[in-house]
Amino acid sequence: MARYLRHHSRAGRTGRTVSLRRSLPSFLDGLDNTGSMALIRLWRAWDELMGEMAPVARPLGHRGTKLILAAEDPMVMQEAQFLAPMILDKVHGFLGQEVFDKVVFELLNGRTPLDGAIRPEAPEPPRKLKKPEKLGALELDPDSPLGKCYRAYKRMFEDS
Repeated sequence: MARYLRHHSRAGRTGRTVSLRRSLPSFLDGLDNTGSMALIRLWRAWDELMGEMAPVARPLGHRGTKLILAAEDPMVMQEAQFLAPMILDKVHGFLGQEVFDKVVFELLNGRTPLDGAIRPEAPEPPRKLKKPEKLGALELDPDSPLGKCYRAYKRMFEDS
């Protein structure tokens, strides 16, 4: 279902009807004085824009005119410093203006990058427990904490 708005000009009402789908983006761009919408588009297009560089430098945000990117480890962070001018050129080309003057790298340290891409961790392999030969041979007070733990330990092997 299409929605329509009446278009008003400074001179007064024109009576012209404009599609909301067409007029909303320009209206929202007019409200964005800080350039936040352009940065959101940048974060969403990060993988396409950076290509093979994208996994090395993930966007974390900006502080003033500094673009903050994340690296997985210190070695990668050091090497990525040499690519900062190329990154700035690509970002400014995407935004159509010079917004940042410096690229700062930080370690990811469990933070989520702004492009939402998180490196998947390898799942832990399932543990195969080997049942001890003399399991159940100990006589412990069943109401003591040690006895309760021993009972739970025996149940681990009964269930598997």
